[in-house]
Amino acid sequence: MRRHLWPLGLAAALLSPHVVRAEAADILTLDQALDLAALRSPVLSAAQRELQAQDGAVLQAGARRNPEFAASVEDTRSATRTTTATLGFPLELGGKRAARVAAAGHARSQAQAELSDAQAQLRASVIGAYFGVLVAQERARLAADSAELAASAAQAVARRVAAGRVSTVDATRASVDQANAQLEADEAQAASATARQALAALWGDTQPTFERVAGDVDAIPERAAWPELARGLDDAPALLAVRREVEHRRALVDVERSKGVPDLTVTVGAKRDNEIGRTQAVVGLALPLPLFDRNEGAVLEASRRADKAQDAYQAARMRAHAELQAASTQLAVARTTLHALRTTVLPGAQQAHDAARTGFEAGKFAFLDVIDAQRALLQARSRYLGALSAAHQAAAAIDRLLGR
Repeated sequence: MRRHLWPLGLAAALLSPHVVRAEAADILTLDQALDLAALRSPVLSAAQRELQAQDGAVLQAGARRNPEFAASVEDTRSATRTTTATLGFPLELGGKRAARVAAAGHARSQAQAELSDAQAQLRASVIGAYFGVLVAQERARLAADSAELAASAAQAVARRVAAGRVSTVDATRASVDQANAQLEADEAQAASATARQALAALWGDTQPTFERVAGDVDAIPERAAWPELARGLDDAPALLAVRREVEHRRALVDVERSKGVPDLTVTVGAKRDNEIGRTQAVVGLALPLPLFDRNEGAVLEASRRADKAQDAYQAARMRAHAELQAASTQLAVARTTLHALRTTVLPGAQQAHDAARTGFEAGKFAFLDVIDAQRALLQARSRYLGALSAAHQAAAAIDRLLGR
């Protein structure tokens, strides 16, 4: 229930000037991040504005042409003056109005598809950035643990040096290893801060107001197999927006073709002749003769742009197909790597490190053995986090391409 009430509370917090901002908390959840991005993303707002603008375009496309009032006076003398007043009613022929309405409708459909694509892109970006923060803060935690471990090892070496059991060379090695571990911890902390800034930027904050994100860092993302993913590609919002662009361009071809048919103007009015004292009815027709301009150039331009849009759609589809296949392969490789690291490499490296440290404290191993075991453990942990980050990024790419 609390999860469903969160968007209402978030909206109230954002709209009230006297309430603390909703994201000003130590821990940020994924649902909160998604809600913040949906409410405050400038990219999403721009797509919504475009859709609203297309609503106006549809309204304008259905408007009929205004009648035209004309008046003329012949002779300035009142006794012989002739005054003519007419109203001209333009009649659009060739299906111009219907073509305009259809083109505007396709443009609105394209804007709607682009809005859906923007929503999908934003959601995938937030999820990817969120898990990027989750992995970065776990990396920072492990680096801090490694720094503490190196400091503890340096203290143990210092005690053995004081007891005369090892040489000062081991103490120097331990100090260098401790310094390197502290540098790695500082770098990991900075990378975590950068990841938090990237996440907060998705909803327009220049600085994050949360300290960390919540989630299970060991949860490995899973997506459907490649054949099933490929079947859903044609329904992706990004490709749908490009198809809508093709339909819009084809509708514009019909608009240009309709312009080749001249419009008829019907004129009705009255003519007052003061000299004879009579008012006469005036009726007229006006029809442009398409002798020189038949709008052929505009039709050709619109046709080629429609062909270009079709080619762009095919290129976008092939590109999306390749990107989706690459992301699916990357996720599969990352999942295999994570399974091997979790079941074999990490337990073995941890066991070797513990044995080397215990043996060193008992005087059975040299400190160089401890350093080698510690480096192997750190490399295994770093590789595990790298594979985990690659898996989350691949899953986010799949969601982005499929609009999920």
